[in-house]
Amino acid sequence: MEFILKHTKDISSKQFSEDELLQDSLMFRLIQISENVLKLSKDFKNAHSHIPWFAIKGLRNRIVHDYGNVDLTIVFDTLKDDIPEIYHMFKEI
Repeated sequence: MEFILKHTKDISSKQFSEDELLQDSLMFRLIQISENVLKLSKDFKNAHSHIPWFAIKGLRNRIVHDYGNVDLTIVFDTLKDDIPEIYHMFKEI
């Protein structure tokens, strides 16, 4: 998540939509986050139910299984809005 925060800090939606390398890199990071979340125990997830576990997995599935049709607006909004929020949730744990 720190990588995502670092590389999206000053980027606009337009810049993101025009940079295929950045898109690919950041979507890979989103996939990694989800893959690591899958390794967490059910007890841990239940103890921290305020974290949107289902949404994290769902975005990963959309990227992996529907890669050619991924809505970059949703990805960008997730990177800019949701990841900082989730990062802070994890930092508090």
